Amino acid sequence: MIYPYKILHRIFFGGILANIKTINLLKSAVLVGAALLLTINLSVASTTKNGFDLTNALVAKDKIILGGPQRDGIQAIDKPVFVSGKQATFLKPDDRVLGLISNKQAKAYPIAILNYHEIVNDNVGGDKIAVTYCPLCGSGIAYRSVVGGKNLIFGVSGLLYNSALLLYDRQTESLWSQIMGKAISGPMKGIKLETVQLTYTTWRDWLRRYPDTLALSTKTGFPRDYSKEPYAGYEQSGRLWFPVNFRAKGYHPKERVIGIEINEEFKAYPFAELSKTSGEIKDSVNGKKLLIRFDSHNQTGSVFDEVGNELQSITTFWFAWYTFHNNTEVYRRP
Repeated sequence: MIYPYKILHRIFFGGILANIKTINLLKSAVLVGAALLLTINLSVASTTKNGFDLTNALVAKDKIILGGPQRDGIQAIDKPVFVSGKQATFLKPDDRVLGLISNKQAKAYPIAILNYHEIVNDNVGGDKIAVTYCPLCGSGIAYRSVVGGKNLIFGVSGLLYNSALLLYDRQTESLWSQIMGKAISGPMKGIKLETVQLTYTTWRDWLRRYPDTLALSTKTGFPRDYSKEPYAGYEQSGRLWFPVNFRAKGYHPKERVIGIEINEEFKAYPFAELSKTSGEIKDSVNGKKLLIRFDSHNQTGSVFDEVGNELQSITTFWFAWYTFHNNTEVYRRP
């Protein structure tokens, strides 16, 4: 039995304490009450992480884990500064970038900067776009940030799901899975973001294609030495830092793949397989004819339909693609 405060008060001050049985009963009541409070506190804690409410989350709450930093411990770039390609002398030809085009404006986002910030809230050719990068998954994905008429500004939650970045929007504090492209908790739960195609390539390649491109400057407003690699050795290691639901076999966990979805069917094109081709392969997924172009020199590739339109795809580590799409097909050179 759990005793309310008024009953305990009467026990203490009603002269009944002389009865040893009552004392024992009181002790039991206090212990039970304390246990109940602890249970309630643990229950609340289990539905809240880094200050985010995980009640009725779309994924298992125990699979949402702390990545280390607290909310905004990794600081998104909200006021990006860009320079022309000629002014981007801090970039070397082989430096990796994420390239984006919107309304004929081209921009490059160096991986060296994204490693430290993971999100750039930007305006590209008049479109509000969030450029995101998860260093743990090697996944660069851009999303239109206007949802239901609201311009969402995204931050880094400090939480991970399947070792992958969980963003949050500052307007509703909903959590969004970067790779799923969907809100998994909060008022926006279940809503999907519209993807904007990114190109994962070298600065040399992107500048050759788009000589008028702008490049994200190292003048981010944060004291960071972007010449230093914060994840040095991670991509070469076969170890994962955080648990995932499904472990992939057949390739190095950090093998890069181009992943594509065609009407809820998934396929991965490992760079190791694409490097064996002459640069182009014809394939089909779910009955749709595809053309995959791969540049082994710059380690970059894109997917097109049969009439030449580029299709949405992402470049990421093999383990990350597989753990989110464990029923994926995999291209292997015959």
